[in-house]
Amino acid sequence: MKLDRENLCKTATGLAVTVVLALGLGLAVPAVFSPTGSGIAPARAAGDAELLKAGALGDMELGRKDAPVTIIEYASMTCPHCANFHTNVYPELKRRYIDTGKVRFIYREYPLDNRALAAAMLTRCAPREKFFPLVKVFFERQKTWARSADPAGALLKIAKFAGFTSKSFNECLKNEKIAKGVLENKAVGSKFKVEATPSFFINGKLLRGGFSVEDLDAVIKPYLPG
Repeated sequence: MKLDRENLCKTATGLAVTVVLALGLGLAVPAVFSPTGSGIAPARAAGDAELLKAGALGDMELGRKDAPVTIIEYASMTCPHCANFHTNVYPELKRRYIDTGKVRFIYREYPLDNRALAAAMLTRCAPREKFFPLVKVFFERQKTWARSADPAGALLKIAKFAGFTSKSFNECLKNEKIAKGVLENKAVGSKFKVEATPSFFINGKLLRGGFSVEDLDAVIKPYLPG
């Protein structure tokens, strides 16, 4: 897969330098797939190896690498259906499948606006062991910062629980390497026909929209032995 890395780098540079200011512009929460608009479509024929290749920042994942099922989620931090998934569906998915060694779960960023980019960058700047806990809190408290008149202040308040200071917070949001890595994940997702969030690849099959645990059961179970 060939990405336009030169333009990606230029885009990342511009966003990283201005993202703190952009947080104060009152950006609207974007339209995303409805939870009832789910569907399954085949992944591109590029092959699982290409889809599974981690970007420059590395993949953030949970579960056994040799699990029979691999789920890749593309999510935006400002997506309300992503928040619903991580708040109401993901905990049970983790209990049933990830913690039992049946599913390898990979989380990838697909920011739909500058606020989502900022939150994604902060999760990447946090210590690795705090990545998923911070993702969890950002989704749980999405309404407090995604629609806030002071999103930077609201994000900082949450980020402090992961050890951020005002200085490290601002330094993270100006980090071109982090911005580029997050945008690269989005670019790769787009190459595989990810167009909105949440989108999932389950053993190479693309599922679009919001899903219940029961919906995911129907897709996962056929891949499990016995």
